[in-house]
Amino acid sequence: MRVGIVGCGNICGIYIKNNKLFKDIEITACADINAAAAESCASSFGLQARSVDALIGSSDVDIVLNLTVPAVHAQVSRAAIEAGKHVFSEKPLATSLADGVALVERGKAKGLRVGCAPDTILGAGLQTAKSILDSGQIGPVITGLAAVMSRGMEHWHPNPGFFYQKGAGPVLDLGPYYISALAALLGPVTSVRATGQISPLPRRYGVDGPRKGEIFPVDTFTTINSVLTFANGANISFIASWDVWRHGVRPIELHGTLASLRVPDPDTFGGRVEVSGGDLPPNMHDAEEAAKVGQRPEWAITETTHKQFGAINYPFDHPTIANYRSIGLAEMANAIVEGRPHRCNGDFALHVLATMLGILDAASTGQPVHIVQSCEKPAALTDVDATRLLRPEAEVV
Repeated sequence: MRVGIVGCGNICGIYIKNNKLFKDIEITACADINAAAAESCASSFGLQARSVDALIGSSDVDIVLNLTVPAVHAQVSRAAIEAGKHVFSEKPLATSLADGVALVERGKAKGLRVGCAPDTILGAGLQTAKSILDSGQIGPVITGLAAVMSRGMEHWHPNPGFFYQKGAGPVLDLGPYYISALAALLGPVTSVRATGQISPLPRRYGVDGPRKGEIFPVDTFTTINSVLTFANGANISFIASWDVWRHGVRPIELHGTLASLRVPDPDTFGGRVEVSGGDLPPNMHDAEEAAKVGQRPEWAITETTHKQFGAINYPFDHPTIANYRSIGLAEMANAIVEGRPHRCNGDFALHVLATMLGILDAASTGQPVHIVQSCEKPAALTDVDATRLLRPEAEVV
C-alpha cells in the first residue's frame, strides 16, 4: 500500500529506512508545513515532496503516516480520514480524550483504519514476555511496578521548555510506551489513582547555546506516582518522573502467583526478558549454567537478539538497540490486505490515551478515575506472523 508521510522531523528517517523491510508498504511521498523540511526529506530518501493538503488529497496515497507534533495529531489524522485515507499516527493518538474518541469513531464510520504508535509492543522483547505470560508460567499477575525516571529533558534536549507545559510532561511524553506495554500484556485498565508533584527546583536550559542557564517555566507535574487497576485484577504501580538523579529500578516488573517477570525497556523493540521462580524453561541459559552446579538461578534470562525484530540495528553507525519503527504501519497494511483486525489499532491507542489522561486527572483532583474507553488485548505476533510481514529478501535477524 502506498504511504505518504506528513511531518518530516527527526523520527521520519527510521520509518523510511525500515519501510524497505516490509512487503505491504511503500513510502512514496512526504509533506511538512515547513516546505524546506519536506524537500530535504524527499532529497535524502528519494521521495516526492508535496504540500500537506496536496499529499492528504493525493489519489496515489492509501495511508497517511502522521509524524507531526502531538498537538496536531488529531487534526492531521482527521483530515486524512475525511480524504478517504487510512492513517497511522505517532503517539499519542491525540492530546484530548474528546479528539481521540471523535477520531476513532469517524474512522469506523468511514470504514477506514486508524493505527497508532508505539509499535514497540510488536517487538521481540515484549512479545517474548507476552508468550511467557500467556503460557501461564508466572500465574495470574497480582502486582508489579513500571517506572520511567530521569533528571529531565533539559540535560540533553536543546529546547526542553515545551516538555514541561500542559499536554506534555513525563506521563504524556513517555507514558505511551509503558501504558501500551502493560495493556498489551495484561489487558485494559479499569481505574487509576495518582498523586503528582512539581519539583521546587528551577528548570534551566542545560545544553550549550545562547540560552544555557536561563530558567524556563514549568506548568505540569514533573513526578507522578500512580496505581493502575486492570480488568484482570492486577494492581500495577506506575512512576513517571523527571526529578530522579539516578536509580536502579527496572522498566517493568510483574509478579504473579507462580513467578516474577522482568520486561525490557518498552521504548525499544528487543532486550532481555527475565523470570524468577516457577518452572524455568530449560532453554534459558542461566538455568542451564545453574543446573551444572546444582543451584537454582536467581533470574533465568532469555535474550531476544536472535528473534525477529529483536536484533540490534540502531543507531545505524554504532548500533546499541533494536529499533523497528514501521512494523505497526506494515502490520496494519497487511491486515487491510487480508481483511483482519490490526494490532496497534485505534481502540487500543484510545484506551492508552484515556489511561494517561486519567492518571493526570487523578493526580490533579486526588480522586480515583474510572477508564471508560476499554480495548481488546492485541493478539500475539508470533515468529511466523512476523516473518510473513517481511519482503523475501529482507534480513532482520
